[in-house]
Amino acid sequence: MKAAPDGHSRLAMNKMVRTLLRPVAHLVGVKTAELLKQFMQAHLHTPRVQNQLLARLIASHRNTDFGRDHGFDRINTYRQFADAVPINTYESLRPYMDKVLAGETTALLTPGHYVLMFSMTSGTTGKPKHIPVTRAFADNMKRGFALFGYKALLDHREAWLRPLLQISSPMRETLSPTGLPCGAISGLLAQDQLKIVRRMYVVPPAVSAITDPPCKYYTTLRCGIEKDVSFITTANPSSTIKLIEIGQQHTDQLIRDVADGALTPPGDLPAGAAEALTFRPNPILAKRLEQGVARDGLLLPKHFWNVAFLANWTGGTLKLYLRRLRELFGQVPIRDIGLVASEGRFSIPLSDDIAGGVAEITSSFLEFIPADRIVDDNPPTLLAEQLQIGQEYFLVVTNWAGLWRYNMDDRIRVVDRLGESPVFEFLSRGLHTANITGEKITEHQVVEAMRVAATGMSCRVDRFVVQGRFADMPHYQLRIEPPSGLDVNALAAAMDEALAKLNIEYASKRSTGRLGPIRAAPLPPGALEKMEIELITSRRGRSEQYKHRYLLTDVIDDTRPTA
Repeated sequence: MKAAPDGHSRLAMNKMVRTLLRPVAHLVGVKTAELLKQFMQAHLHTPRVQNQLLARLIASHRNTDFGRDHGFDRINTYRQFADAVPINTYESLRPYMDKVLAGETTALLTPGHYVLMFSMTSGTTGKPKHIPVTRAFADNMKRGFALFGYKALLDHREAWLRPLLQISSPMRETLSPTGLPCGAISGLLAQDQLKIVRRMYVVPPAVSAITDPPCKYYTTLRCGIEKDVSFITTANPSSTIKLIEIGQQHTDQLIRDVADGALTPPGDLPAGAAEALTFRPNPILAKRLEQGVARDGLLLPKHFWNVAFLANWTGGTLKLYLRRLRELFGQVPIRDIGLVASEGRFSIPLSDDIAGGVAEITSSFLEFIPADRIVDDNPPTLLAEQLQIGQEYFLVVTNWAGLWRYNMDDRIRVVDRLGESPVFEFLSRGLHTANITGEKITEHQVVEAMRVAATGMSCRVDRFVVQGRFADMPHYQLRIEPPSGLDVNALAAAMDEALAKLNIEYASKRSTGRLGPIRAAPLPPGALEKMEIELITSRRGRSEQYKHRYLLTDVIDDTRPTA
């Protein structure tokens, strides 16, 4: 392993810490190794593992409102389960979910299973989803991350017992009616780690609560820049990019802070955060940073870290960010973290530089709708062992969070098999959902945002098209034939504001600078109609069957070189 770039003293300290932690880490490693062995063996018996899990879920929830309403006491087989329980969305489950949120947990959850928090994410409409996190659900999530991390460390032994940097959101963004935290489950999982694991995190929990984006990224980098960071983990690669770019924007101040043992981020730190974050002067590292910037022209991760790998999403539209990651980090291996969401973990990648992960068959019962049947009123479902390599499906899950035959609206492609289980990669959100960097906006939200914006400007807009564009500042473009006298830029700004109120993920990406505002692209009269005619003709469709699409889900890559 190459020496860390910030001095012999830090290297000696890291060696001492590793020596002290090695016995405890060995015990943790032995336990996790056994879990990984059991997980790998489970895929040799996928139907049995999944059927046993479904039986436990049904038996445990017979005395819930949902279980009684759907006759769980009469269900003994998968076919009976599929006949009794329709495929659900969050909206169809919302009456039960709202009861759980209000404290009536047995509407969906096993009596005696308490809710620790609600994992919050954007809903299809303007109302956010609240996923109840029970101990069983949290333990499954924790185990999934342990399996993922242990396998990654086995493949990158140079990262073993070295610090890691995690970029996460707080578990307490709001409170439920009963006072439970609502936010990111990653915050709970970080808080719930073993002490030996927690001490390897270089960013204190207080940093995740910083709401000002530049301040948060700067403080995160300041906490990690003096540490021997082995890998960076976060869901969205744009967060890792933003972390380094904020450092590049404030290089001079950052170097002064390192030299002086200070913290002076752009923006204001929350009360108490400054006192909780203390540093010592490090003029040696400051000098090395100055030399690196003088040599390369800008601050780069190689000036202060020897990163073994990066862990973040790489599938779907997020693969567009990989080029920029390579520019900043060079040819560092990148491991996809798998299909993991507020609703659970559904795959675990086992190698670098591929978006595919093996199905997580031990924590959720999984069903799959063939992609070409998703629009059916009652689409057929297949089980994990029935999937075909090369085919595309939509994921349906049942698990300990009160989700029953829940359509995730995630399109996946099977790329391989492990035993009897599929290895699949995430492709996109559903037919009417667009995504550039994790915001997952829906056509319903786009139409409602335009209605609010147009009403506020006392105008009428019947037809328009919104489409994502990946650029230096990713954004959505509003293509519209403006009525006479309409200020399209003002309309786009009003629509952007309305969309942020309808979609909390969009608001987050906008406030953190990972997404730019909606940009207007006025079109001449008749342009939209011409586009639709060309589309109908190319698909050999009938005009009377064509439905205008207000949101196009494919993203235009403006960074790709033109011929």
